[in-house]
Amino acid sequence: MSAFHPARRRTLKLAATSLALPAIAACGGSAEAAAPPRVEAAIARFAALAPATASCLVHAEPGGGGAGAWSAGYHPDRQLFVGSAVKTFILAQFLRDAEAGRGGLGESLPCEVSDTLRSPGSPVFLGLTGKTTYRSALEAMITHSDNTGTDIALAAVGPERVRALIAEAGLVQTRIPDSTRKLFSYLAGAEAGVDLGWDGMARMVNGEDLGLTSRTDVINDKQAMLSTATEMVNWYRQALAGRFFTQPATLREFRRIQAMADAIWMAVPAGAQGFGKGGSIDWESFHCLSFAGQMLAGQVPVTFCLTLNWNGGPLSTERTGEFIRTAADVLGEAAKAARAS
Repeated sequence: MSAFHPARRRTLKLAATSLALPAIAACGGSAEAAAPPRVEAAIARFAALAPATASCLVHAEPGGGGAGAWSAGYHPDRQLFVGSAVKTFILAQFLRDAEAGRGGLGESLPCEVSDTLRSPGSPVFLGLTGKTTYRSALEAMITHSDNTGTDIALAAVGPERVRALIAEAGLVQTRIPDSTRKLFSYLAGAEAGVDLGWDGMARMVNGEDLGLTSRTDVINDKQAMLSTATEMVNWYRQALAGRFFTQPATLREFRRIQAMADAIWMAVPAGAQGFGKGGSIDWESFHCLSFAGQMLAGQVPVTFCLTLNWNGGPLSTERTGEFIRTAADVLGEAAKAARAS
């Protein structure tokens, strides 16, 4: 989860209650088994963090002992801001283009790190200038949620090709920005598609007046990082099964890099292999924390997405601890249920 802390509380990173909750239902149709009660209870505890703007879905494939698939969720079709969780689509499209040899693209080829694509929230590349490999940019994007690495990879494949992959996967409520810098520029008040450049980003980080009116519509149809729990779960079920790659080596590389995300060691239970990506944002009074991916509990794939959006109150950095604790609770109970199936 990368950190970007300009003035006026703006960041792009990625990091038992008596409250009455809306009903939590199994989300897989009559062909699925009933969701384990302990998983449903853990989801209720997670949803209590932001009942009006939380979303969650956990789906377990059929177990080796003959148990059926099951799903449990909380408003899984809510379209919410998921932040850097959408970087999985950029990784996948880059690997697809490299696999196809499109434009001679490849992970081992050099790429330029400079102010041309430098973006806030870049713990790896923020202060570096020179050449590295695309592989290093991809790893920085997923492992440390580095936004410069993200914009390097996104510029190489083009946002429209990533959006075409999202459409191919059947995801109709998922959105990516043209770049992280254009996302920040739009939220800062620029027109959609305008890049304020690294100079503009630096001035924004320093709290300088850009002569623009900052937007508060973080969830928008212009420049955003949006999805639903249902769509993120559908994506990882397809992608980690290899649907979008033609060569086994490409799937292995996708899995290798997705296993490096820092949210995995924070929330996936010990003994379960995890793949995924977290995300977060603080912009004006809007905040987000999200984590989506898949874990292997024994031999059973369990795919998940957990997202919180909220307005006002503490920053995402101040709620990361409770988000991770409740997400780990959900995934821990799901792993136990899957292993027992």
